[in-house]
Amino acid sequence: MTTDAILFVYVVVLLAALSVVAILSEMRRRRFRPAPTADQVFRCEKCGFLYTDDPDVERSLCSQCGVMNEAVHF
Repeated sequence: MTTDAILFVYVVVLLAALSVVAILSEMRRRRFRPAPTADQVFRCEKCGFLYTDDPDVERSLCSQCGVMNEAVHF
C-alpha cells in the first residue's frame, strides 16, 4: 500500500467513527428530552403564581388565590 492510501483509509475510518459517535449521541439526547405539552400557561394577576391548565381553556382560576386569569401568549 502506498502512503497516500494508508492516510486516506486512516482519515476515512476516523471520520466514520466520529460520525457514528455523533449520531448515537444525538439519538440518546432526543430519547431523554421531555415530551412537549399542549397545556396553556397562566400567570395570576393578583399573586403572580404561574400555573398550567388544559389547552382548550381560555381563562382559568388561580389555585392559590382563586382569581380568574387569561392565558399568557409567548
